[in-house]
Amino acid sequence: MSVAATQGIPMARSRGNAATRARHDTVLLLVAGLLLGIGVVMVASASLPQGMRSGEPLRFVERHLFALALGLAGGVAVWFTPMARWERWSTWLYFLGLVLLSLVFVPGLGREANGALRWVGVGPLSLQTSEFMKLFVVLYMAGYVVRHRFAVAFEMKGFVRPLVLLLVACGLIMLQPDFGTTAVLLATAFGMLFLAGARLWQFGVLILCAAGALAALIYVSPYRMARVTSFLNPWEQARDAGYQLTQALIAFGRGEWTGVGLGNGIQKQFYLPEAHTDFVMAVIGEEFGLVGSLAIVLLFGLFVWRAFAIGARAESRGARYAAFVAYGVGLWIGMQAFINIGVNMGLLPTKGLTLPFISYGSNSLIACCIAVGLLARVYRENQEAGVEKEGKWQRA
Repeated sequence: MSVAATQGIPMARSRGNAATRARHDTVLLLVAGLLLGIGVVMVASASLPQGMRSGEPLRFVERHLFALALGLAGGVAVWFTPMARWERWSTWLYFLGLVLLSLVFVPGLGREANGALRWVGVGPLSLQTSEFMKLFVVLYMAGYVVRHRFAVAFEMKGFVRPLVLLLVACGLIMLQPDFGTTAVLLATAFGMLFLAGARLWQFGVLILCAAGALAALIYVSPYRMARVTSFLNPWEQARDAGYQLTQALIAFGRGEWTGVGLGNGIQKQFYLPEAHTDFVMAVIGEEFGLVGSLAIVLLFGLFVWRAFAIGARAESRGARYAAFVAYGVGLWIGMQAFINIGVNMGLLPTKGLTLPFISYGSNSLIACCIAVGLLARVYRENQEAGVEKEGKWQRA
């Protein structure tokens, strides 16, 4: 009796320690932490000239750190929330997102900046509702593909039905206007439907329709047409529509292999507009060169890999909602990073879209931290399910 008890205690402790160790994905948290740390450093470097002009050199850094604290608190709260609750709340959260998107058009609530009506005034703070809509779309689409698994894979109506609600959200976002966020939402939703088993010919028809609609939007909007034409040949309009892109390309050119050094960049000193927000990648290219730029791309690649690995593990244990949330987060963050970096390098037309985890932007930073919390929660449930299964096997 005493021998069995003596042997059982270490086994119980071993299982308890394994469960504790298994709660955190070290690679995921390390990658996210590195991106967040790089973001603080680069926001400080890129925003210093503007801060000094206003008499508050660290104004943007302080706001960025405050948003980071809120984001980390939100991520921890999400980590403690079971995925089953997110599945129950997913549809309601999507409709909440639609209401929040509508608030920007309410007189006295909506705030305009740089010709865009994207913010809702909340006292001294501004809430960019479209950033949180990305999160709500992931949660809603994950719930939909789980509930209508057969219809998504074999029926046209199952493929089209969620897109009707998605088009409502995209229409509200385009009225702000925010072309970049619309592209991210559509790409994320299409990717999740594809992973859920939707047929390729359906995607072909949908992509053609989407391409036609986007082409029409560009054609009827003079400022979008100017962005596309300046993207095709920015040097021809280097002092007009192509100014921002040419300055970004100059920044990358000055960086060469290893950059000019942290804080030594010139383009951020009132040559490159939005250096600390949408074009922070150009500042990274100038100050850290090709090596630093490739390191950022590698970190985002690792993040997307971990998201899909966590999702695949969840799907293998039958937790399809958690799996598709993880897939959706990976698609969202990966697509947004791809578009932002592509815009900075002149591979895509210029659009207002932040670099996840790194750019200055409180709402984007908070949403990204919550996304990490979701992935960490899925990982935790994966590991706890594995430990529980192992414990049952040992007891048997």
